Amino acid sequence: MTSTLEWFKSSYSGNEGPDCVEVAIPPTHATIHVRDSKNRDGARLAFAEGAWAQFVTFARHRNP
Repeated sequence: MTSTLEWFKSSYSGNEGPDCVEVAIPPTHATIHVRDSKNRDGARLAFAEGAWAQFVTFARHRNP
C-alpha cells in the first residue's frame, strides 16, 4: 500500500538542510504517512487523520 503513495516535500523543508520531511496523504485521508526525504527507504511514521490535524494545528501555533 505505501509503495503507491504520492509523496510531497514539506514547504518547511529546505533543499540543503538536514531537516527534510515528506508527507503522503492517500485518497481516503484515513492515515497520513511521513518519512525523511533523504532516507526514503528508512523508517516511516503513520498518523490517524485526527492526530495529524492536531499536530499541524499545534505546529502552526508554535511557528507562525
